[in-house]
Amino acid sequence: MVSLPHPLPGAVGLSHLDAYPWEAADGVCGGSPHLHLVCTEAYVVTGGEGAVQTLSPDGYRDIPLRAGSVAWFAPGTVHRMVQGGDLRVTVLMQNSGLPEAGDAVFTFPPDVLADPERYAARAALPARSGPEAEAAARRRRDLAVEGYLPLREALLAGDNGPYLAFQRAAARLVRHRVPRWRELWRAGALAAAQRTGAQLDALEAGDPAYLAESRAFDAGPSRRGGFGMCGLREEYELPGTTLAHQDE
Repeated sequence: MVSLPHPLPGAVGLSHLDAYPWEAADGVCGGSPHLHLVCTEAYVVTGGEGAVQTLSPDGYRDIPLRAGSVAWFAPGTVHRMVQGGDLRVTVLMQNSGLPEAGDAVFTFPPDVLADPERYAARAALPARSGPEAEAAARRRRDLAVEGYLPLREALLAGDNGPYLAFQRAAARLVRHRVPRWRELWRAGALAAAQRTGAQLDALEAGDPAYLAESRAFDAGPSRRGGFGMCGLREEYELPGTTLAHQDE
């Protein structure tokens, strides 16, 4: 049974990213395009500048990012962080733990998406840090861009067929993970909402006894310089914040 005893507000996930400076095949520096199946993601820009490129039923967007900007993307939105200069972002993720349990799917080419074992091999990193991990992170970024560019070109031409086909392929890849995700959701976001409901009931009944359980918590980063999907990642591997990756 999963337990997240002291989650952040709303049981969100938290990390910090320094956008990758690596140039891709189209001359753009940045991260690996991907989508999330059930999690909304938000970028709070804390420094530098850049952009996030998105693909959605509304088409293609290039959203500028600068200090103070906030941008967020609903499940199914393909997003690609673009480096403009020292871009640093705090990431808030709905349903803490689900992205680390495989909710995110790279925009690899269709032949890779069609083979779960091949997809897993291309998405995984051989280590969590070091030159070998960096080389693998760059390879998977390049493969994701290879699959992303045709999706974008088709949307710009008014054809959403390839984009919708990618969504369906991503859903097939993760279907077997849903029972695990349901456990994490029940222990995290659902439990947080249910606690609020119970507190409202108590207040309405004139019984604030639950306030005796109040506490303050603090934590620092558990790891710096990890290779995330979009950049070098500073993460907090704490229950209810950002769990360690479980999909390797």
